[in-house]
Amino acid sequence: MSINQLIFRNLKKNIRNYYLYVFALIFSMGLYFAFVTLQYDPSLNEVKTSIKGAAGLKAAAILLVVIVAVFILYANTIFIKRRSKEIGLFQLIGMRKQKIFRILSLENVMLYFGSLIIGVFVGFSISKLLLMILFKILDIKAEAKLHFSGEALVQTIIVFCGIYLLVMVMNYTFIKRQSILSLFKATSSTEDKVKRISILQMIIGLLGILSILAGYYISTELFSGKFNTVNELFYAMSFILGSVIIGTYLFYKGSVSFVSNIIRKSKGGYLNIYEVLSLSSIMFRMKSSALLLTIITTVMALAIGLLSLSYISYYSAGKTAQQNVAADFAITNQKDAKQFEHLLDEDNISYTRREIHVVQTAVNMEYIVKGGKENKSVDPKKSRLAVVSDQEIAGIDVSKGDVMLSGYSDLLQKFMAFKETGTIKIKSQHETMSLNYLGIRKESLLSYTFTSGGLPVAVVDDALFKRLSHDKDPKLQEKQSLYIGINLKSEDQLQQANELFAKVNQNDQHLSRLDTMNKQRSIFGLAMFIVGFLGLTFLITSGCILYFKQMDESEDEKPNYTILRKLGFTRGDLLKGIRIKQVYNFGIPLVIGLLHSYFAVQSGWFLFGSELWTPMVIVMVLYTGLYSIFGLLSVLYYKKVIKSAL
Repeated sequence: MSINQLIFRNLKKNIRNYYLYVFALIFSMGLYFAFVTLQYDPSLNEVKTSIKGAAGLKAAAILLVVIVAVFILYANTIFIKRRSKEIGLFQLIGMRKQKIFRILSLENVMLYFGSLIIGVFVGFSISKLLLMILFKILDIKAEAKLHFSGEALVQTIIVFCGIYLLVMVMNYTFIKRQSILSLFKATSSTEDKVKRISILQMIIGLLGILSILAGYYISTELFSGKFNTVNELFYAMSFILGSVIIGTYLFYKGSVSFVSNIIRKSKGGYLNIYEVLSLSSIMFRMKSSALLLTIITTVMALAIGLLSLSYISYYSAGKTAQQNVAADFAITNQKDAKQFEHLLDEDNISYTRREIHVVQTAVNMEYIVKGGKENKSVDPKKSRLAVVSDQEIAGIDVSKGDVMLSGYSDLLQKFMAFKETGTIKIKSQHETMSLNYLGIRKESLLSYTFTSGGLPVAVVDDALFKRLSHDKDPKLQEKQSLYIGINLKSEDQLQQANELFAKVNQNDQHLSRLDTMNKQRSIFGLAMFIVGFLGLTFLITSGCILYFKQMDESEDEKPNYTILRKLGFTRGDLLKGIRIKQVYNFGIPLVIGLLHSYFAVQSGWFLFGSELWTPMVIVMVLYTGLYSIFGLLSVLYYKKVIKSAL
């Protein structure tokens, strides 16, 4: 047999055995080329300029390279070890290591660059789909067209040639360092099998669980007011990160075996065939993969958490805009308001108008804020509120000596929770008045430009408001003291009215709720697209890595399946145990990753939007569904191994 025939036979065999690796190569290369193509697409020039998306796309492309490179290098490590006996046989028949390396290099050239050619074609084919998705998310009214970028092609070739060189260096180092004897033992030494659970492993298992729980607990207290300074917050976040990551490593190193051993002892050592194939295998194999599983779980939690937070911001854009802009259009002077109303009248657009005069005052709210003087996350004694008259607010009637607050967000609730009753002290330039606090409403009355970054508005009786207006402190007054809110009677005319509003708001001194919502959706929509893209890439690569490990394990355990079949167990008996095993293998990292992401999102989601459960659950369900596909593929591969075992 000639060298060329040997290469083609090996190539054919590898493609048949590692078809998912070839698929993952094509998929990764295609995704990268499609993503880089977006950077050079002419239709995205306006988007990149308006929301500074170019930096985000470039940063994402770098992260994408890192994810793909780590995946390819790790997969190559598995496959070179699987072929160690073949390499050893080549040496036994007299081949030199340089010649063996040349054979492997030629195989990799055809496999790798063949995948690259197909990947570029696939990436070019899906680039239009990605562009359509991005336009849909950002609500861009433009036609998505197929665009082939020479710059993207050159960049893709350079990147993957660099990764290929790393693969070759790795292969050369492996072949150079291994002796013939070690090559025949390479696959049998990849797993760390132990006979029993030691006391040290039990301690490690308990420490892992306790460390994760400690990180979860601190995350729930992060914005509760217990950590008041920037340094304290930094140390708390560092502790959470370190505790959860170290705890995850210890969990895989000892906790899984520890818990599995407890379950096994509870059964008195009598395990059925399903538990032997699943529980016992997990006890002794997961420990050796602790570092890999820790990395996969941590990055999975990061991907789910970031995608959830960006989707929370995108999903909450409408509600957040409603809180920040209290009307469809908020105008701060009579001239522009009358001009806008004239344009609306000319186009027969019906609307209502609300005019509110505003005075900024210093207030002391220590007696109505929960925690009072102990609450150091805010300073209720030295706050500033916008004050309005109850005569200009429909549905509110405040008696003399009383005050009501209006405008309450989830973010404000975390940093400044209010009591139901108490006293507020309002200070004008020359006097201080103690008012009876009547409570707080959710409704926003003014735009965020009047409310010192989201604080509520104080509503007082008209007589007191006039006193404050005549004795206001000039140092506290904003440039705007008048709020004019215009609401349309029909939402169908909102887009038309918004175009008219743009003619009036040429200096961007007024606010449109629709523009505010679109701006937030464009910013977080791009972030969601990038994070989702990277998350999908990591999902595919990490799923493939776990699948490759199961391929490895199935080949190692094939003699065991042969013995079990000879003892009379059916394929169905073995497959049932394998299914349970895959639930553990894929389910444990998934569940831990979901828990990490849940507590991470739960600790600070209110900083990103007003909706938590719907966007977070959607992200988690989609990720779980896609991730489960690799578990099903692993079961199918085991089915083939079991079938060939006898």
